[in-house]
Amino acid sequence: MRANDSFHIAVLPGDGIGIEVMKPALAMLEHIQKTTPGLSFRFSEAPAGAGHFRETGESMPESTVKLCREADAILLGACGLPDVRRPDGTEIAPQIELRLIFDLYAGVRPARLIPGAWSPIVGASERGIDLVVIRESTEGLFASMGKGVVTHDDARETMVITRRTSERLFDFSLKLAARRKAKGGKGVCTCVDKANVFRAFAYFRQISDERAKLQNGATPDHTYIDAVCAALVRRPWDFDVLVTENMFGDILSDLTAGLVGGMVMAPSADIGDTHAVFQPCHGTAPDIMGQGKANPTAMLLSTAMMLDWLAEKHDHPAAAEAATQIESAVDKAFANGLKPFEFGGRDGTAEVTKAVMAQL
Repeated sequence: MRANDSFHIAVLPGDGIGIEVMKPALAMLEHIQKTTPGLSFRFSEAPAGAGHFRETGESMPESTVKLCREADAILLGACGLPDVRRPDGTEIAPQIELRLIFDLYAGVRPARLIPGAWSPIVGASERGIDLVVIRESTEGLFASMGKGVVTHDDARETMVITRRTSERLFDFSLKLAARRKAKGGKGVCTCVDKANVFRAFAYFRQISDERAKLQNGATPDHTYIDAVCAALVRRPWDFDVLVTENMFGDILSDLTAGLVGGMVMAPSADIGDTHAVFQPCHGTAPDIMGQGKANPTAMLLSTAMMLDWLAEKHDHPAAAEAATQIESAVDKAFANGLKPFEFGGRDGTAEVTKAVMAQL
């Protein structure tokens, strides 16, 4: 058990509104360490993103990578700008680089409908939505990034699924489902694939079955990607933990975010065996940058995920309690009428931050 010492947090503010929503997250952590005995933080800020690329020609310096390697956790703001691209036309994405550098194979994308938040699904407010998409984040179709072959007549990309990564991915997902079951959740871990068409996905499903037999805390299940998309927009409350390949997960996590109010309400984490990055799902939103309209909710909830991960990794009850307090404060703030611009209101960065901090 780790106690009474400081967690070192690498802070990468990013670009656009990433910088703006990082400030409330750090202010919240400063408040928490003042009010929580045995829990404190040391912050080290470092450059990464399109702005840094525009100035230096690199998305993040080696010093940033070194800091991330030494830190206890990495807090990352949204990165990328529409007018900044590499010579091949691809965007600047330190988040993808960090996944590969630190082997962050489990992309954790919770989708929970907060009381008072808007959902396009009829009955969602009464039934509730509380699920997690686990996106494999280092291989799948993304393994072909920068390696595809394009000719005049065709273009080809290659999907890669390995046993080592898939085993760790399913072990992580089954453990999470079991943990959610212990807290009153369904405890169902569903492998989402296209095993009826592609041999690679049949292999993926086979590994999910093998790993499920080695544990008894969660209930294993399977479904096809097209079927789960159809079901999610009708009965999202039926699902718990959905685990899938990288590209499917990229799409599925955006869909589930849309069910609970949009990307500004969607936190995320990329987790490996030793390191983890915590970042909101939304982008840098240059159209509202500097206007005070950015909703920091996803960033605040990503910070709560960071505390929860630190608590589990270091057996630190105070960090776990702080994570719960943040989620509760967000819930209460929205239940009390908080209404950001995305929901047709006029509550911007300062108002959302003030409302959540008041509940803390």
